[in-house]
Formats: sequence, C-alpha cells, structure tokens
Amino acid sequence: ENAKNKGYEVVDLTCHDVKKVQQKAIQLVQEGFLLVIVGKPEHPEVCAIKANAQSHGEKVFVAPDVETLKQYEKIIKDHKKIGVVVQTTQRIENLKSVVDYLMPLAKEIKIFNTICASTSLRQNEAKSLAQESDLMIVVGSKKSANTTHLAEILKGITETIHIETEQELDDYKEVIEKSQNMSVTAGAATPEAIIENVMKKLNEYY
Repeated sequence: ENAKNKGYEVVDLTCHDVKKVQQKAIQLVQEGFLLVIVGKPEHPEVCAIKANAQSHGEKVFVAPDVETLKQYEKIIKDHKKIGVVVQTTQRIENLKSVVDYLMPLAKEIKIFNTICASTSLRQNEAKSLAQESDLMIVVGSKKSANTTHLAEILKGITETIHIETEQELDDYKEVIEKSQNMSVTAGAATPEAIIENVMKKLNEYY
C-alpha cells in the first residue's frame, strides 16, 4: 500500500501454488470449518496463509506435527467440522500423519493437498537417487523450507550433506573422497549457476 501511494508500480510475483493455499484457507474458514494449517508456524508462507484466513474468521491453528495438534484436541472435537491445508513445501508423510490423527476426531473433514507438485516430484526423484548413492549433496539455502525438508528426507536414506555454495565442499572433502557413488540435488529456488559451480568443484576431487 505504501509503495502504491508513492506512485510505484507494484508487481505481484507470489507463486501461484502459494496463492492457491491462501484461497483454499479462506474458502474453508468461510464455509465454517475450523482450519488446520500443516506447516512451520514461523515460516513467512504459513504466516501469510494464517493472516489471510484470520481476516475471514478466527478459528485457525498451525500444526507442524501431530504433537502440536494434540493441544487443540478438545476444540477440534467440539467443532466437528475440520478443514486442512498444507504449506507447499511440506512432506506428504507429515500431511498424512496429521490427517490420520484428525479423522477420528472430526464429524466432517475437508482436506486440500496444497503441496507443490514440483516439490513432490523433486523429493521423489531425490529419494530414488539416494537409494543408489552412498552420498547425497543437497544444494540450496539453509533457510529454505523446500531445501531443508529435502535434506531431512534424504538423511533417512543415505549419508547426506546440505550446502549453500561450492566453498562449503571443502569442509566435507574427506567424506566426498570416500564416496564411490554420489548424487547432487537442489532446492526449487537454487540458482543454476550455483549448482554448476558445485558440480565443477566436485570434479576437482576426482
């Protein structure tokens, strides 16, 4: 609003997938559902979903996991109509666990799986690579939910290191040199040039 009032042209570059979550959240609140947002409470995307929903109704909870949701069990049972949306970069396993918990508590439940399709595809492809690798290198910001979730998933499959730039590879030189079969993946917003620099640096080790 301040930018518009000063005469600047404002271009909305919000991701369409993120906007979709906001719209679905508003829809659920308007239809009288108690809204559960599956995601990290402090993440900007989740804060925006919550703010949009609360501008149309007060009954909105953010639950990063089932343990957090248990705090609201009595309210959920009393309300009976539960709506669920999910942060676009969350793991599908996390959404499933929250839904499994809610199913016996709700008389009516409406779920919108708003996980970004490219995020799901990236996670699935990375998991396949991890099955064949003794080391996974995840490239991308350590503040990015998309990238950190990717690293978390892969750590459960094989040895995984998460780096932001090629300079950090020096910290893992010994691990890299022991590896017989490594794979590289990256977060959705990781610039191509950074990935290329990582690949170039890895070639120097061999």
